[in-house]
Amino acid sequence: MGDVNSMGLPESGARAASPASSGKSRWWIWLLVIAVIAVGFWYFRGRSASQAQSTPQSAPGAAGGAGRRGGATGAQIVPVVVAPSQAGDLPVYFNGLGTVTAFNTVTIRSRVDGQIIKINFTEGQFVHEGDSLVEIDPRPFQVQLEQAEGQLAKDQAQRKDAEVNLERFGLLFKEGVIPKQQLDTQAAQVGTFDGAIRSDQSQIDNAKLQLVYSRITAPISGRVGLRLVDIGNIVHASDQNGLLVITQLQPISVIFSLPQDQLPQVNAKLRNGGQLTVDAFDRDDTSEIESGKLLTIDNQIDTTTGTYKLKATFDNSKNLLFPNQFVNIHLLVDIKKNLVIVPAAAIQRGPQGTYVFAVENGNTAKIKTVTIAQTTGNSIGLSAGLAGGETVVIDGQDKLQDGTRINPTAANSNGSPNASANPQQPSGNPTDSSGSPSGHKRQGQQQQPPQGTPSGKHQ
Repeated sequence: MGDVNSMGLPESGARAASPASSGKSRWWIWLLVIAVIAVGFWYFRGRSASQAQSTPQSAPGAAGGAGRRGGATGAQIVPVVVAPSQAGDLPVYFNGLGTVTAFNTVTIRSRVDGQIIKINFTEGQFVHEGDSLVEIDPRPFQVQLEQAEGQLAKDQAQRKDAEVNLERFGLLFKEGVIPKQQLDTQAAQVGTFDGAIRSDQSQIDNAKLQLVYSRITAPISGRVGLRLVDIGNIVHASDQNGLLVITQLQPISVIFSLPQDQLPQVNAKLRNGGQLTVDAFDRDDTSEIESGKLLTIDNQIDTTTGTYKLKATFDNSKNLLFPNQFVNIHLLVDIKKNLVIVPAAAIQRGPQGTYVFAVENGNTAKIKTVTIAQTTGNSIGLSAGLAGGETVVIDGQDKLQDGTRINPTAANSNGSPNASANPQQPSGNPTDSSGSPSGHKRQGQQQQPPQGTPSGKHQ
């Protein structure tokens, strides 16, 4: 036994104490597991309780969400932009695309050959019929005139001599001195000189005409374009290119097209002797350039486009229309009477049809179903549902319901809110749900200006 112990083997008492010390060293692991379980239980229990509390509050809203939204909206004051409606007449326009065309365009060419010695116009100048434009060297034609006049004098002298001889031969024939044939020959010679004199006179007239042609004048009144020749150039009557181009600008015409479905209404007006007004607008269709009258309708419809052409005339007193200019045409064909006119931005559409938000007493929004009779530009004519003079909302309708309290701001001429025109606006600058002031328009929301009674034109 002593030898066994001396070999370092553990004793039996030591073997019994080893498991106990190992169990004591793991107690902190079990403590950590219990703590984690407790925290998880507490977390999930609190979350379940929170969901249980929120479910009873949201249940009524799920059953009547619209009523809850309406109550919240009715409780706040919604800022909007308003404009008045007006009773009046609304014009009916047919819109088309047109091209300005000059009534007369003349390319000036030389009718004689010669050298240009003088130019009497400047580029872009307005000239009148008969004004001198270009002068060609007239000296060759003056020489031709003098030659023709000299030949005429010679032939006239020879005729006079032949006529005297004819009188003499007549006396000799009566006395029987000369035969009848000699008398007839002398008479024929007198006739020959008569023909030569007429030919000489025509040569004189031709030389005078060449002198007239050497001084080129304006055949019409109009505007001169860019000149194509300079002083010193030799021009010929056979030249293909002209000397300059003159276009008549007053009056001027516009040729435009309309769909063939609109032909009966326009044709009926012209057949009854009506005079239709035509307004020409710029390329952007925003500014009126000139106002004129419809002249005529083409005699056929273009089968490739399904349109027909019309021609209108304009006085163009300010020379605002130029040939080949692109314009937008508004043809006034009718005027709708006794309508209530509102801005196009006031019209809303929904399951109940077309409606507007009208401002009632106490600054509350009221839904009114309306009937649209005519749309012209940014103005809409209503035949039913709204009375003239009522105020309608033109911006901010997305937050409104029937009976919502509003803070109205009158729109100015360009359609933006005008804070100074709203004496009832409360202090504190109320804001909408996005946090922007009530007088500002939300980004991406289109706002149209109010329209009054039109004066027969629209943009």
